[in-house]
Amino acid sequence: MLSRRNIRIKILQALYMMGRDSSVDSEGALTFYRERLEDSRDLYLFNLFNLIRTTEYAVEDTERKHTKYLPSEEDKKFSAKLYENKSIQALLREQNLQETFLKKDMESLVEEDNLRKYYKGFAKTDAYRKYILNDNGDAGDRKILLELYKYLNKEDLYTETMDDHFATWEDDKSLIVGAMKKTIKSLPDMPELYRTFRPDYEASVEFGENLLSIVSKDGESFEKLIEPALENWDLDRVANIDMIFLKMALCEFLHFPTIPTKVTLNEYVELAKLYSTDKSKEFVNGILDKLLNDLNEKKMIEKTGRGLDE
Repeated sequence: MLSRRNIRIKILQALYMMGRDSSVDSEGALTFYRERLEDSRDLYLFNLFNLIRTTEYAVEDTERKHTKYLPSEEDKKFSAKLYENKSIQALLREQNLQETFLKKDMESLVEEDNLRKYYKGFAKTDAYRKYILNDNGDAGDRKILLELYKYLNKEDLYTETMDDHFATWEDDKSLIVGAMKKTIKSLPDMPELYRTFRPDYEASVEFGENLLSIVSKDGESFEKLIEPALENWDLDRVANIDMIFLKMALCEFLHFPTIPTKVTLNEYVELAKLYSTDKSKEFVNGILDKLLNDLNEKKMIEKTGRGLDE
């Protein structure tokens, strides 16, 4: 499930693009936003696809070890259980998932040499050797898949591949990792859990699309409300990204009464720290604090749900 923070980041990107390219109107920004949401889902699916495809090399490895001229006792005991375990097989039997992989043409995004390298590297780990030599059960299957996914995310080749194919990787990485862990932990009983990784209507439309639409339409009106809070600063001196943060936060203050104002303020301060200059965190925090006080004094903020956490 995409969080509101991820939604905000994609709206930031859409608004920034509008500001830089005069040919992009509000409809173009909305299309961009929707495409970024779909990219995030595809990124999750690609991570899941890579996990499954990497385990396939256990079959090749088993055949190689068993056909050695003088196989060791460890070679003889080796099996393709990483691929043949119930968790991976549950994903392979999930027809809708496999059809989605085909529809998205995930196979075209992977390189066999890379998958083989992932497997060979992981095969050298103590965790994998212990897994092969012991009767692990479903819990052991889940644990080794979590270890494999953890290993993949530490590999430069893997993260570079994700970054090459998906512009959303850096923004969505923590979200994808969390979703993958949740998916693996649900196996083998709930292989269809992958279907939950999509923004629901409330998050993507009622919050996301409305936020983007209002900021796009009322940007100049928001600037008039922001300007008095700037005091010694001119509007033209405010960094573009910081101004977008201020407008988005102001929009949430005024038009999204179910989101606590404190949550909104803290979110945009954190985003400023991640996406703007070193001094932006303090700047955005100070301006939003002044704006919030001014709006409260003028009774412009509805109180519905304002005492609740997001």
